[in-house]
Amino acid sequence: MGAVSSNEANALLATDAVAQLVEMWLFGRPPRTQDVYRRYTHRFLSYVNKQLHLVELADIQGWQKTLEGMAPNSQRIAIAAVKSFLKFALSTGVLEVNLGVLMRTPKGKDALTERLLTEPEVAAMIAEEKNLRNYLILRLLYLAGLRVSELCQLCWKDTVPRGQTGQITVLGKGGKVRTILLPATLWTQLQQLRVDAGVSDPVFRSKNGKPLDRIRIYRIVKAAAKRAGINENVSPHWLRHAHASHSLDHGAPLHLTQRTLGHSRIGTTERYLHVRPNDSSAMYLPE
Repeated sequence: MGAVSSNEANALLATDAVAQLVEMWLFGRPPRTQDVYRRYTHRFLSYVNKQLHLVELADIQGWQKTLEGMAPNSQRIAIAAVKSFLKFALSTGVLEVNLGVLMRTPKGKDALTERLLTEPEVAAMIAEEKNLRNYLILRLLYLAGLRVSELCQLCWKDTVPRGQTGQITVLGKGGKVRTILLPATLWTQLQQLRVDAGVSDPVFRSKNGKPLDRIRIYRIVKAAAKRAGINENVSPHWLRHAHASHSLDHGAPLHLTQRTLGHSRIGTTERYLHVRPNDSSAMYLPE
């Protein structure tokens, strides 16, 4: 997007026009990202309560102090959102200086280990589910490593047979498309679910024929975890984490797991190696 004119920039500096700038910045991002970034950015703008070009470093630091009671990861997301917004304001000519570059992001431990299900736990969640649709939701989240948004958007036209099995094509983060080959048993079970659905129909739909939303998917996963005796606040993304960890444990090549999950950086996939090491020097010391 090119820089706006001087008149447009001045107009956008007005408080009621900043909302328009926020929507321009969010345009094209995934819906979930839009919701989260919009919420944190609006909180920031409400706190500073002045025209954007009048915001000073002290204002930004004061807002950051309001985040101190939040979890470190939530703080990092909030700061990342505001930094991205201020960078956008600079690139469009609304700001002449981007003070966001001076914001410091708090460091914290990687909480990934707290969200890893064991293979028996996943197996129990799936085995206890008696509803075919919900059973396949759990299997697809785990075996294909899908994000919940990818699962909700999946239509029958995105499924293609491949010999004795088949593949699905999903639209991931950043508009990136990837194709995932499914295990033969999962593919066969998916076909049992289709019945008379048309090619444009969602694979997982509610009673009114519309795609299931993320809240409904979350409830299905949460109920499955409860039946399996898992007391943690399990979400659909935990099954994606489990896919990454378990596939690497079973010897899947790192680059293949990265491609299946749609990670843009290999380092993201490598995290699962670090949180579930198969060996360490501690194992070589006398107890």
